[in-house]
Amino acid sequence: MSTKVSDHILQRLREWGVEHVFGYPGDGINGLLAAWGRAENQPRFVQSRHEEMSAFQAVGYAKFSGRLGVCAATSGPGAIHLLNGLYDAKLDHVPVLAIVGQTHRTAMGGSYQQEVDLHTLYKDVASEFVETVTVPEQLPNVLDRAIRTALARRCPTAVIVPGDVQELDYTAPTHEFKMVPSSLDRSSWTSVPSEDSVQRAADILNSGDKVAILVGQGAAGARAEVEEIAGRLKAGVAKALLGKDVLSDELPYVTGSVGLLGTRPSYELMRDCDTLLTIGSSFPYTQFLPEFGQARAVQIDIDPHMVGMRYPYEVNLVGDAKATLQRLLPLIGADRGGAWYDTVCANVTRWHEVMERRAQQSADPINPEYVARALDPMLPGDAIITSDSGSAANWYARHLTMRPGMRSSLSGTLATMGPGVPYAIGAKFAHPDRPVIALVGDGAMQMNGLAEMITAAKYRDLWEDPRLVVAVWNNHDLNQVTWEMRAMEGAPSFLPSQQIPDVQYAAFARSLGLTGVRVEKPEDVEAGWRAGLEADGPAVIEFLTDPAVPPIPPHATWEQMEATAAAILKGDADRAGMVRQGLKAKVQEFLPHRERSDREN
Repeated sequence: MSTKVSDHILQRLREWGVEHVFGYPGDGINGLLAAWGRAENQPRFVQSRHEEMSAFQAVGYAKFSGRLGVCAATSGPGAIHLLNGLYDAKLDHVPVLAIVGQTHRTAMGGSYQQEVDLHTLYKDVASEFVETVTVPEQLPNVLDRAIRTALARRCPTAVIVPGDVQELDYTAPTHEFKMVPSSLDRSSWTSVPSEDSVQRAADILNSGDKVAILVGQGAAGARAEVEEIAGRLKAGVAKALLGKDVLSDELPYVTGSVGLLGTRPSYELMRDCDTLLTIGSSFPYTQFLPEFGQARAVQIDIDPHMVGMRYPYEVNLVGDAKATLQRLLPLIGADRGGAWYDTVCANVTRWHEVMERRAQQSADPINPEYVARALDPMLPGDAIITSDSGSAANWYARHLTMRPGMRSSLSGTLATMGPGVPYAIGAKFAHPDRPVIALVGDGAMQMNGLAEMITAAKYRDLWEDPRLVVAVWNNHDLNQVTWEMRAMEGAPSFLPSQQIPDVQYAAFARSLGLTGVRVEKPEDVEAGWRAGLEADGPAVIEFLTDPAVPPIPPHATWEQMEATAAAILKGDADRAGMVRQGLKAKVQEFLPHRERSDREN
């Protein structure tokens, strides 16, 4: 039996070590689906409920495995549906390959059914590499380049294969003119900056008395080096949301997340520092970085296209974070005072105390902060945590303590709704022996999560550790936007856009044969979490939470942070109104530039 183009695609994926392809069937990839049957489902085809979910699952798989994520979809609408997940990969710098079908070559240009100009459609999201295979000899080079490009540049790439090409007999490129051979090997490599630039960076860092370090996901491979340089510089370390699992939050100088969903200590760290070292982060919000001219700054990033954009850095070290820090560390002196370090650590301690008090405030019926706070001490040491976008991301960012061995992520730069559950499914295929916990709001659960619980039920028996816990903050409100409207527009919630139906999430899980628990009272929160973490398969734990608990911005004063929840939850309308107005003014002032009026607080 001859080898078809579709057979060779799957063979080449296996040779690259690909074990899973997340996809949804359609006649535009019928040739590939037939090849999967001949290949006994190797690599495994993981069927989602929607192509967007396939792309999100591939992103989650890539984020938590460190390997290539692969997704597949049919022509026309299937290829279109992949886009949001692929943009998530593009903006978070994640290697994902999309293999998509196309109408037969004989019909192209004829306004045929499901005919879409996929090159135009994909030229932005897969800007680093998108190509259509039109003859068999083209295949190995196109597929290999797509994979190598995705891995090297940490981006999505796309290979388009018309339906009739999938069915052609495969013939390899020959040693002839205008034939392009290819090879599989991709050796590892490490980029390092020049010795002169490293010395200049060391001089800047050694001159600082109040050093702040900002780490992102690019520092994940340099945990020991980040800890060592922080110790030598007596620095505080703030984390971009994508870098939440880079360092343990148990370290006393780790101030937590930075940005609008960040912590007060991170805000103060950036507000008051005189030196900034950014490692592996392209955190975009300048207003949460030091004022221009306030701090001397150094950046370390592996991508030369991403350096020097967010702050006027004096030295941009282009190189791998671990290798660059190893060259930098011998040049960093440790002889400096500890007053700055003591202040940073004291702010971190105070923050945890304030967050604990906020979580303990009563609410109607349950304080959403308490839901996250109650989970924190229960988290298994090898837990993988995903968060969706929305107010749940506030509680994820502020209340969960990352400890050594834990992993976590969310849609960082695109901040799209809906990836929490599909990320978790991708994580389970990346690490079937680890527990995975997804934190989602009811809006995101209705958007994508409910359907993907069907996917979780379908594949539950493949996972060595069966635990996939999906926690739903059920408040009948698109809560993050509601609070943004109040803070930014001074407007009450516009119910036709914000109010969403009350869905029985736990009951839906039970209808699939999964664990489903509905928690309606605060005294049952811990038991709800235990039920999920002790379940013998995927579980949905639904918490009825109060939409009136505000996600306070990090630049609010310590006093506002403590007073807002108490005033609003206790029904003190006058006090709550004053606090809200104060927060509104503060947010509006903060956007164009950072106000310093709260320094003394």
